[in-house]
Amino acid sequence: MRKYLLFLILAGLIVACKEDIDMNNRYVFREHTIVGYLADKPEYTDYLDLIYRVRISPRSQSTVGQLLSARGHYTCFAPTNQAIQIYLDSLVRQGLIERPSFEAFTDSFRLDSIREVIVKNSIIDGGDHIIYETGTFPREKGEFELTNMKDHKLSVHYGANPDSIYINTTNLIDLRNRDISCSNGVIHQMHQVITPSEQSLGQILQECADGLRSDYRVMGTLARACGLLDTLDKRRDEAYELAYLTGEVTDYPANGLASTMDGRCYVPEHRRYGFTLFAEPDAFWEEQLGLYASDITPDDIQRWLADHDILPDAQPGQNYHDPQNLLNQFVTYHFLPMRIPNNRLVFHNNERGFRIGTGSAYTIPVMEHYTTMGLPRLLKIYQSNETSRMPYPDLSSGIYLNRFPQLDNGRQGSGVELSCAPDRRGCLIHDVPENLGEFSAVNGIIYPIDGLLAYTDEVRTALGSSRIRFDVMSFFPEVMNNDIRQSTVGSAQTQCVAFPQDNVYKYLDNVSINENTLTFCYFNAYRWNWNNYQGDELKGVGYYDYTFRLPPVPKRGTYEIRYKVLANSDRGVCQIYFGTDPGNLVIAGIPMDLTIGGLIHYSSSGERPSISGWLEDTEDDEYNALIDKKMRNNGFMKGPVSYWDGSITSRQQHWNVRRIIVRQTMDPSEQYYLRFRSCIESYTKEFYIDYIEYCPKEVYDNPMQPEDIW
Repeated sequence: MRKYLLFLILAGLIVACKEDIDMNNRYVFREHTIVGYLADKPEYTDYLDLIYRVRISPRSQSTVGQLLSARGHYTCFAPTNQAIQIYLDSLVRQGLIERPSFEAFTDSFRLDSIREVIVKNSIIDGGDHIIYETGTFPREKGEFELTNMKDHKLSVHYGANPDSIYINTTNLIDLRNRDISCSNGVIHQMHQVITPSEQSLGQILQECADGLRSDYRVMGTLARACGLLDTLDKRRDEAYELAYLTGEVTDYPANGLASTMDGRCYVPEHRRYGFTLFAEPDAFWEEQLGLYASDITPDDIQRWLADHDILPDAQPGQNYHDPQNLLNQFVTYHFLPMRIPNNRLVFHNNERGFRIGTGSAYTIPVMEHYTTMGLPRLLKIYQSNETSRMPYPDLSSGIYLNRFPQLDNGRQGSGVELSCAPDRRGCLIHDVPENLGEFSAVNGIIYPIDGLLAYTDEVRTALGSSRIRFDVMSFFPEVMNNDIRQSTVGSAQTQCVAFPQDNVYKYLDNVSINENTLTFCYFNAYRWNWNNYQGDELKGVGYYDYTFRLPPVPKRGTYEIRYKVLANSDRGVCQIYFGTDPGNLVIAGIPMDLTIGGLIHYSSSGERPSISGWLEDTEDDEYNALIDKKMRNNGFMKGPVSYWDGSITSRQQHWNVRRIIVRQTMDPSEQYYLRFRSCIESYTKEFYIDYIEYCPKEVYDNPMQPEDIW
């Protein structure tokens, strides 16, 4: 009933609103608009007819044709007449129409729907300044960040011939008629109609379980048995859509938080859900069990897991919905609650030696750590460097899950991967061959892996013996699902993104934002020479009070939790709390002054020397290690050497320091929280957070092998 009422409200809004094109804004330059170019080419007559029949949205009386004749920045993947005819032929084979003609449709609703599929999937509206020429396509196989007019992501694939570029795997862009520059965008000729899937990940896995799709029948069966399909069917938060449309959530003033393009922080337009599945293909299970995929049952898999002692602490049984159940724990570990396209599995931004946007090779390994679905557990996604391969024959190629190699991470090291033991290799995410397929849903993606993925004791021990650095944005699935994190668009709307306070709308599940916060925003400095890890940060201002839900620790032990500070005079002072009860957290030390850097305390009364003990590195490594020890005694650490601003590393930047805020025993069965509360009488002083580190005692207090500086 609630969904029905919501639909009626939305329908009323749609009827009440109009979204018409102001034809006075049309270009009057001599060169063609997109429509002008199409009208001059006889091979586009059918497409031209369609774009003038399809309205921009149900709220608008304007057509797509009018849109493409007006000012803007549009990327048009224009199908030829022959491409449209081929598509109509396919509808005949599916039994949707009797003959390949638009006149063959007897249902006007279906006719309008097919017209929309052809037209809206072919156009990306680039807003103020984005057009996609082939030279600006994703560097590797991946997705365009902007959605098309049908709200779908289009992916790019490259063939063996460098000039062969495919949209959504099979749709080849014409080798000659591409990058056709128009006054309001660019045209790429297509010989097939682009038709992305409308299915959810839940629907795809249901078809896999029913044997209607190949390669993942076993995983589909397991996901269904564990009761995941309804969750995997979720697409977007319709209540947020309504709140955005009605102005319940609105943009915020920047309040001096960042050098924004127009002084505003923009709330997200959508709150989509998404999922990523890393799956063993059917061939893996057929080899392990000696059965055909169609004959393998959930009981068979659970029995195999128990026989091989894969998850010894989990409980076998028939209640597969129970998070403590062996099969449930195995299956849910394969899922992340965010949709991650191929080119965003790891982020290359400002790792040392790498220059984004220059086409340079990857220089050092990069990695992400995410919390999986089901019981909270950590999954590591890792990609090695591309350079210096000849001296290191065991260097990995590709992206791996839970890989733990030997790195050249000494004080004078290069940071590259040296070797990897076979039992620490991890699972390779296949660079998917066309005959296997990469099932991409509206709300999810399936990646095949080449081995067994499980949260074994060996994986937990390896993670628990490593320093783990979390970019704070990895805490929030919403920022991946809604193209907020590391956006490459470069617009005002993507540079500074605001999140509403909880009493307005709880957008981010893993942090609470109190009503006294004036602005809480994500600042994206993509392609800037920025001093932050991965080039972004979270900031807030006002009498703020934030409580972050933290990722789990991998195994029981003593850990340091570290908090990176980029000190300056804009920062404030906050009290930090830590514990397992978010309503009753314990004070963690004295209030933290975020204006204290390595060399300088940037106080409001003027600069004075810092108490950290920071001194610049010399050529004497023993001396440098002594300075590091002195800083640790004061609760400080230098920044790591693994990222830079294009000239010097974070370790060399005295304003870039880590603060040790917690040191205590933590358990993987517990949920932990960090709370940051402003403790000064100022609406203008900033809260700031970039990354958090977990460091186990065996790393930070190891007399045989001191913690590395990377």
